[in-house]
Amino acid sequence: MALKRIQVGERMSQVVVHGNTVYTAGQVAQGAPGASASDQTRDILSRIDGLLSEAGTDKSQLISATIWLSDISTFNEMNEVWDAWVMPGDTPTRACVESKLAAPQFTVEIAVIAALG
Repeated sequence: MALKRIQVGERMSQVVVHGNTVYTAGQVAQGAPGASASDQTRDILSRIDGLLSEAGTDKSQLISATIWLSDISTFNEMNEVWDAWVMPGDTPTRACVESKLAAPQFTVEIAVIAALG
């Protein structure tokens, strides 16, 4: 089974499609670095919408999400945006942990797995 890679870079691809499964790389707020957790979450989810669309699917097909927060005290702030974004009845499994991220201007990182829909 062939792999399809989207937005391929030297270090990583932003999306890999294997069979009927779509995997995104961890996404950070490229359009809102240093912004609040809610603004970063909005930016990231918009990027994820675009990546899923490019792969041929959408958020209604989410299987799993992993969320990293640089400060777990922003959990509720991030969740307000997340809860407004996910589709009722189509919520994925999810893990959310506090973690040091790759650069201090990023406070949220999200990676998802989805089915082709």
